[in-house]
Amino acid sequence: MDSLSVHDPRQIGPFTLLGRLGRGGMGTVFLGRLPSGRLAAIKLVNPGLAEDSQFRERFAREVDAARAVGGFFNAPIIDADPRAETPWLATAYVEGPTLHEAVRQHGALSTEAATTVLLGLCEALIAIHHARLVHRDLKPSNIILAPDGPRVIDFGIAHAVDNLRITDYGTVIGTPEYMSPEQTRGEVNLSWASDVFALGSVMVFASAGHAPFYGGHYFAMLENIRTANPDLDGVPHTLAPIVAACLDKEPGRRPRPAQVLGAATHHPRPPSPGHVDRDRWWVRRL
Repeated sequence: MDSLSVHDPRQIGPFTLLGRLGRGGMGTVFLGRLPSGRLAAIKLVNPGLAEDSQFRERFAREVDAARAVGGFFNAPIIDADPRAETPWLATAYVEGPTLHEAVRQHGALSTEAATTVLLGLCEALIAIHHARLVHRDLKPSNIILAPDGPRVIDFGIAHAVDNLRITDYGTVIGTPEYMSPEQTRGEVNLSWASDVFALGSVMVFASAGHAPFYGGHYFAMLENIRTANPDLDGVPHTLAPIVAACLDKEPGRRPRPAQVLGAATHHPRPPSPGHVDRDRWWVRRL
């Protein structure tokens, strides 16, 4: 966590800010604390987006819908003010590295740990889709590896910036490695199948340490996602067929998260979240 800058607010809604957790295309994330002591991750929307009336309307709708998302593997929304001068959203703070940080620091996950992540992500997507939402931005940096299993963050709110993504990809979302073919074509009305494609891409990164598609530049990456076969080198043989099915170019041929969950549980099941080793279960043991 970084210290607050002289330009950062000290208070957002009822939360006293303690530091910066990160910054992305949509806004800055702060660690905040309620008077009760409860910690939260608070995303403060970038001023440029806050000035866009269409964004504000869509953000308010998405926040309302996201409040209904449950499930153990999703970080719940605990407060928000979409109509503030600068809109913000607070979710329960989850301690742990992101999947991106863990793999970059320690290498690809073991088969057991990767399966733990896969099962948790399936449960998370089932809950998100049950609330009639599509995550739209599932990627390693939006997955926290908590001591008792993975948690998905930033679900549902990506829809508010879809129009901006189409005209200004690089500014809003940066790397496209975890986009579905539908997203690379600029389609806005995405279904659960887009999240499943992202799930497959995330699992390649988690279990093999690399993304499934490459490109020398941004638009080459988009084209490869649409037309090239994924690189599954290093994906454990027990997971490779499941991952390959998720990465089908045709949305209608991809399995639903519940089907992925069922296929994954046919293999020896890793420890349940309540019994996971709290000593960095995601680090590969030598």
